[in-house]
Amino acid sequence: MQNLTAIATQVRRDIVRMVHAVQSGHPGGSLGCADFLTALYFEAMNRKSGFDMDGKGEDLFFLSNGHISPLFYSVLARSGYFPIAELATFRKLNSRLQGHPTTHEHLPGVRMASGSLGQGLSVAAGAALAKKYNGEDTLVYSLHGDGELDEGQNWEAIMFAAHKKIDNLIATIDCNGQQIDGPTEVVMALNSLSAKFKAFNWEVMEMDGNDMNEVVSGLAKAKSLTGKGKPVVILMKTVMGKGIDFMEGTHEWHGIAPNDEQLSKALNQLPETLGDY
Repeated sequence: MQNLTAIATQVRRDIVRMVHAVQSGHPGGSLGCADFLTALYFEAMNRKSGFDMDGKGEDLFFLSNGHISPLFYSVLARSGYFPIAELATFRKLNSRLQGHPTTHEHLPGVRMASGSLGQGLSVAAGAALAKKYNGEDTLVYSLHGDGELDEGQNWEAIMFAAHKKIDNLIATIDCNGQQIDGPTEVVMALNSLSAKFKAFNWEVMEMDGNDMNEVVSGLAKAKSLTGKGKPVVILMKTVMGKGIDFMEGTHEWHGIAPNDEQLSKALNQLPETLGDY
């Protein structure tokens, strides 16, 4: 567990350095989900060496809230999909590391373009259903923002996954209570997501996404719930901007880059653990 925490800390350093370098990007949600994606790639997922778009015989992950690409790129690089040094090209011209992940760049680890919100669950459900048709016993994971659930396509996919009994699908909702224009409860109140997903016939569980022990055990529990006729959703409570005190808990850091002084303060709160790129 200590190793996973060290990786997540380094990932958070990567995030703020990447966004600062080009004065563009989305640090808030990226920081909040760092523990989850670290645990998923370094502990929970069954991954093959190398990368191909088919993804046969291994677990798959689809990032729906693609604006948290700094986190996604850092975890992919740190888990061996492409050189860590390439993180320095984030959001630069001709880089494979665009502001939102794209497939035409052929970046290893990226299986869908996710700039437009609300589409990831449809893709994940389709991939999971294909695995069932192919007789695989592997899983499909996806990550979504809570504000992203304002998009109606999500609810079509939620109905479809339950109707088709896609029980090899684990969707995680980042419940940080913030979106680009303010708190989710102000912009569009979500009320009880647990009640909603249960009504749609999903298996529902909750966890603290910023407690590494709970994330690891939560992912293990979610895996134990698969194969029982229902898709699984994890309602994951996180703090936007987690790890940097002046960024925590506010929508203001959804898509704002730190200046030089703010970067220095942030890095002082995040000890270098694995070596910067």
